[in-house]
Amino acid sequence: MTSASEPPASDDAVPPPLVSPSQGSRPDLVDQPPLPNDSFMSPAQETDPEPEISARDKLLGRQHPASTNPLPRVLAVANQKGGVGKTTTTINLAACLADLGYRVLVVDLDPQANATTGLGIDPRSIAASMYDVILRDVPLSDCALPTEMANLSIAPSSLDLAGAEIELVPAFNRERKVALALESLLPELDFVFIDCPPSLGLLTVNALTAANEVLVPIQCEYYALEGLGQLLRNVELVQRNLNPELDVSTIALVMFDARTKLASQVVDEVRAHFGDKVCRQVVPRSVRLSEAPSFGQPIILFDNRSRGAIAYRELAKEVAGGPANRVG
Repeated sequence: MTSASEPPASDDAVPPPLVSPSQGSRPDLVDQPPLPNDSFMSPAQETDPEPEISARDKLLGRQHPASTNPLPRVLAVANQKGGVGKTTTTINLAACLADLGYRVLVVDLDPQANATTGLGIDPRSIAASMYDVILRDVPLSDCALPTEMANLSIAPSSLDLAGAEIELVPAFNRERKVALALESLLPELDFVFIDCPPSLGLLTVNALTAANEVLVPIQCEYYALEGLGQLLRNVELVQRNLNPELDVSTIALVMFDARTKLASQVVDEVRAHFGDKVCRQVVPRSVRLSEAPSFGQPIILFDNRSRGAIAYRELAKEVAGGPANRVG
């Protein structure tokens, strides 16, 4: 005889604490109710707890290894598989770091311009985009625009960027266009996030050449690792030929749904393969995270108390090692 289940928690509530590794294995999820269609879920139905993490990651004061990297840090957010949360992670991680006091620039290299619209900028109303920076040598400072958040700017994309792959083919020094454009602005910044297109073409190569780190968002679902091997091979090629300092420094687990055993298995597999590079904080699947871009806002402005906002705030602290310590 089954007992009545507890009522679902509100999306605005702070998620329950993680299960301590000393308490044994995760609760059996086989008898959980079937997964509903996400498009019909209300925020109040989001009840996913955080996944269990290893005892090592539970150690007090544990920092992500990349958090000690010197500023400014330039991170290419890349994964050739589409729909894995690259743009969502770029927007919200950048916004949370800006909220911590860091000076942050988002560079949108995706012709779909989702990072641009997700930060409240209409690509049709801008005077210059990353297309002009790459192919017409417009200074990046003339392209970058402020956003609704203090300390956060964006170098917007536009549909013109869709043709840049072909136009770059005969260009001189074609792989270093973004790197050269960033040089003059780097002294004024703490973090740069380059939102890459879901491909491994010249735009992504430009991002990898300009960056000193790669952040790979991995969706906690069956096809999570599809294409990741090819991305890592391309990173290795860029390391050997264009950018020896490039490092896959950070793996972020996103779209976690604890109602499925598969999500936890993916988390375990990724942690076993990438070790300390995997962030301790996992971002849950959230309706509010999906709604925020349609309002042109990061999640901490759209719904500051939602589970998505709480998760990305903690992820930002882990990636940066804490708030900015700026004098003056």
